[in-house]
Amino acid sequence: MSESFAAEGLTLSERVKTLQPSPTLALAAKAKALAAEGRDLVAFTAGEPDFDTPAEIVEAAVRALREGKTRYTPSGGIPELRRAVAAMINRDRGLSWSEKNVHIASGAKQALYHLFQALLDPGDEVIVPTPYWVSYPEQIHLAGGVPVFVPTRPEDGYKLTPEALERAIGPRTKAFVLNSPSNPTGAMYTEEELFGLFSVLVHRPVWIIADEIYERLVYDGIHKSIIAVDPQAVERTVIVSGVSKTYAMTGWRIGWAAAADERLIRALDDLASQSTSNPTTFAQYGALAAVTMDPAPVAAMVETFRRRRDLIVERIAGVPGLRAFRPSGAFYLWVDVREAMERQGFPDADRWADALLEEAGVVVVPGSGFGDAGHVRLSFALGEAAIEEGVRRLAAFVGRRREV
Repeated sequence: MSESFAAEGLTLSERVKTLQPSPTLALAAKAKALAAEGRDLVAFTAGEPDFDTPAEIVEAAVRALREGKTRYTPSGGIPELRRAVAAMINRDRGLSWSEKNVHIASGAKQALYHLFQALLDPGDEVIVPTPYWVSYPEQIHLAGGVPVFVPTRPEDGYKLTPEALERAIGPRTKAFVLNSPSNPTGAMYTEEELFGLFSVLVHRPVWIIADEIYERLVYDGIHKSIIAVDPQAVERTVIVSGVSKTYAMTGWRIGWAAAADERLIRALDDLASQSTSNPTTFAQYGALAAVTMDPAPVAAMVETFRRRRDLIVERIAGVPGLRAFRPSGAFYLWVDVREAMERQGFPDADRWADALLEEAGVVVVPGSGFGDAGHVRLSFALGEAAIEEGVRRLAAFVGRRREV
C-alpha cells in the first residue's frame, strides 16, 4: 500500500481546524527563539512572574518526592489541598465551604476548560467582556458554546456596566465570565460595581465564572469577589484561581475551581478522571505549602510589581501617540496604539508589533488576541532596567514616521 493511499481520507476534527493557538504563548516562544539566536530583545510578553518559586514551596515538593508521594491521587486533588483552599476561600469571602466544594486541576486554565465542558451544551451562550483573556473564546468554542462579546470602554475603566450586561443576556445565556483583576487591562471591580452586575443576574439562571487568578496581585484598593456581595451569589458562582501568579508557580500547573454546587465539583472530578487522572502529585504538596505559608514573600513580590507598574505607566505616558490604562492589579499595561499606528501607516496592531520586534527588538502582545486590534499588552514582569530600555526603544520606534 502506497503512503499516499494510506493517508487518503485521514482528516482532523473541525474543532481543531478552527482552533486558534494562544498568541501569548506563541509570542513568548518566538521571543525565546530569537534570543537564543543572539538577538538583543526586550520582551514585554511574559504572563508569569519573573521571580523564583519561594524556597519553602520547593522544599515541600522535594520532601514529597523523597517520601514517595509520586503515585496517583484522587482526580480532584489530595484532600489536604482541597481543605486548605476551602479554608482560604472561607477566610477571604466569609463562607463555610469544605473540601467537597473544591476541585484541584492541572492549572487554572484546565479548571476553566473542564468548567466549560461541564456547563455548556451546543449553542449555549457565554457573555465575555472585551478585552478578554485569549483562551476564553477558544475554550467556549471547544465546548460547543457561543461567546457573546460585550465591549467595555476606557471611560468605564474597561469594566462591564450593568446596562451592557442586561443588553447582552438572551434566552441561550448560560454563563457570564468575570475576570477581576483583568488580563489584559488590570482593571478591578469595586464592591459596588459587582453588586450592580449581580443585580442584573439575580433572577436569571446564569452561572457566574469568577476568574480571580490575580486576586493577590493588587496595587490600588482591595480585591472583592462577586460571590461575597450578596448571599444569593453563592449558589451560582464558580471561583477559578490557582498558585501560578501569586506564588510564581506557573510551571507547576496547579489551580482550582470552587463552588457551592457539589454536583458541579463532582462533574469536574469525573472529567479529570477521564483526561489527566489527577494533577501532578508532588506539585500538589508544593501548592499546599503555598496556600498555607507566611504571606511575606508574596507581599514583597507585590510591592516590586507596584514599583514597576508606576515606572512603566510614567514612562509610557511620555511617549507621544500612546495612551496607557493604569492597572489596579495583575502585571500588565494595556496600551492604546491607534494614534501611533495611524501616524506611522500601520493598519493594525499586529503589523505594528511585528515591525516593533524586527526594527527595535521589543516584543509586545498585539491586542487582536484579546479582542481589540488597536491595543497592545505589555507585561511588567521584568526588571526595572529592562523596562527603561524597552520603553526607550519603543519611543524611538514610535518617533519614526514611515509608510507601510
